[in-house]
Amino acid sequence: MNENVHIVFVLSGLNDSLTNRQIYFGLTLTSYLFTIFVNLTLILTVCLDKTLHQPMYVFMCNLFFTGICGASSFYLKLLSDLLADAHVITYAGCLTQMFISYTYIFCQLNGLTIMAYDRYLAICQPLRYWALMTGQKVALLLLLTWCLSLVETAVGLALIAILPLCSRHIARIFCTSWEVVKLSCSDTSANNLYGIMLMILHLVQVIVILVSYVHLVRSAARSQEHRRKFAQTCLPHLVSLLVFSASLLFDALYSRYGGGSMAALQNALAAEFLVVPPIVNPIIYGMNLKQIRTRISLWINFRPQKLHRDFLK
Repeated sequence: MNENVHIVFVLSGLNDSLTNRQIYFGLTLTSYLFTIFVNLTLILTVCLDKTLHQPMYVFMCNLFFTGICGASSFYLKLLSDLLADAHVITYAGCLTQMFISYTYIFCQLNGLTIMAYDRYLAICQPLRYWALMTGQKVALLLLLTWCLSLVETAVGLALIAILPLCSRHIARIFCTSWEVVKLSCSDTSANNLYGIMLMILHLVQVIVILVSYVHLVRSAARSQEHRRKFAQTCLPHLVSLLVFSASLLFDALYSRYGGGSMAALQNALAAEFLVVPPIVNPIIYGMNLKQIRTRISLWINFRPQKLHRDFLK
């Protein structure tokens, strides 16, 4: 670890895009600002409207907040590199970027699992919902989400930090654990074993979500009211899960089998899990949930009317 502190990694994923750096910078900045805007808009909508202070919307805000963190860990470094001649990152900076991005990944997975549990209680056990999903229960679930995610990330980074590194070239536009582990010149069995353990843990979470959806579909088939709730609140959650899972799968496949003649394109697409879900999630929930759509439209319409009345005064 002490020897690694002085290492400066070279990120080679941007080498092919230097000739169009102004265009890439403009597109990247626009994407980042839009991501921040849509996520903050929905978070503020829920926070400022007391009628939306319900477990489902609280869990959604947690999803949006982690999305901002994950996107920021990627975009800020990328924007800096697009303006710089040398695309490098210090060892500490690499660990910091990985810490934020992997905490984001685990928080998203844990958060989506909790949201599936919340929807199961709301639709399959509506009479017991408010007795089971109390304010204390919501706070406890959020605390467990963050604690588990932080522990998962911290253990993984600790295993990486003890590895001696024999190279400093990362063929990506951002730091990932697999790319850093591949630079090690010692045995990485512990890292591989921990990665398998995490895969099994989160595979169990996916199974839990699928089981909950089996019950949700059965319940929705028996009642028109349940079908309406399922369409409004469960479909956005399911789409979010599919988008996030597909993004992670693409990154995992690229990390192990990427490269070749289209390495630049694959490198850009490999960052999909840090770019697409933070944009897609707020759009899906904002468009599909009637309560949020209504509140946002009321605020948009209220502003011009208020300004007009103030002007007439």
